[in-house]
Amino acid sequence: MKVTGLRTIRLPEQPQMLWLQVLTSEGITGLGETCLGPATVEAHLHETVAPYLVGQDPTRIAAHRRQLYDVFVGYEGTSAETRGNSAVDVALWDIAGQAGGQPIANLLGGRTRDSIRIYNTCAGYQYGRGNNGALKASDRATASDRGFPAGTPPGPYEDLLAAVERPGELAQDLLEHGIRGMKIWPFDPYAAASGGHDISPEDLRAGVRALELIRSAVGDAMDIHLEMHAVWRLPAAIRIAKAVEPLAPYWFEDAVKAHDLAAAAQFAGATHVPAAMGETLAGRSTFRRLMESGAARIIMFDIGWVGGLSEASAIAALAESYDLPIAPHDCTGPVVLTASTHLATSAPNALVQETVRAYYTGWYADVVTALPAIEGGQIAPPAGPGLGTSLRPELLHRQDVSIRTTTAADLG
Repeated sequence: MKVTGLRTIRLPEQPQMLWLQVLTSEGITGLGETCLGPATVEAHLHETVAPYLVGQDPTRIAAHRRQLYDVFVGYEGTSAETRGNSAVDVALWDIAGQAGGQPIANLLGGRTRDSIRIYNTCAGYQYGRGNNGALKASDRATASDRGFPAGTPPGPYEDLLAAVERPGELAQDLLEHGIRGMKIWPFDPYAAASGGHDISPEDLRAGVRALELIRSAVGDAMDIHLEMHAVWRLPAAIRIAKAVEPLAPYWFEDAVKAHDLAAAAQFAGATHVPAAMGETLAGRSTFRRLMESGAARIIMFDIGWVGGLSEASAIAALAESYDLPIAPHDCTGPVVLTASTHLATSAPNALVQETVRAYYTGWYADVVTALPAIEGGQIAPPAGPGLGTSLRPELLHRQDVSIRTTTAADLG
């Protein structure tokens, strides 16, 4: 079996997303996905990856991971090159599973559990779907422009708006659906005033109030995952942590930027609440430094940004050696969620899987043929070999779809 081409797909209603199909001589198609900067990632895939990968055996995943990592630029961090390589790696695992008639979880060593607990990131249907590049603090903070764009009717799970206006009711609704964890970011709107260096007593109380309303409504039945989006500097981040500690948040996520592991470690040491970090990082070497620093007690990664399933599984194993759990990130797309669920049901140190119910019940099903099954607050990978899902074939025939294909004929 040989790779015969790479095909990238972009949809106007999801301008931050890029899907990749790796085509083979046996008719097996591998599916990959990544998010943010899709035009730049697409250029890397067709200009750099395709000339190398076309004609190769797609099942030599480890060799291709190493070769793509060793390109002159883009090997450190979640660059466009890394995001593109992540999509390629997931697609190659998908091919290997389909060729062998096995789900990816089996290729990773088999399941250690049939399903894993989820939490809900409280985003709305349009959260992150704009065309303004990476999410800005103002975008994350404003429910009105993220939850209800002009001309768009609200859906049943406008959780971003609910998290701002009625967090206690939202917690009750999630529990009624079997979901015992929710991620919110009530402090984000207040970072811009000082560049993250300070927070006023009034703003601090307003952010704390969101957690108080959840605890008043449901007590300790709900895990509150406090997202801080790395918009705070160390002193202010510690001040926020101390203010909310009595309300027992489940974790503090990205309290400070991950580029300064010393500051991140100082934050982690200043609170008894576990620090979660890693979604903005890539590569096993970078995560080794994260673990050595003591900056995180919960290791996060996004399979579409970290280097793919190969890097994610290596990082999971490394975290296990440090006695640390992993918590795969997904606030991006259905392929990454599916790949994450295969890994999370295989890795013995997986703690919980992120989901966004507005996405899962909304646009995810418009893109792929099958999704991981969610029932009773647990998620399990879809049945079938490889990922167990594929891109909906009708998408390729839409008049507004953007498709670019590179084959051996194009490479001369």
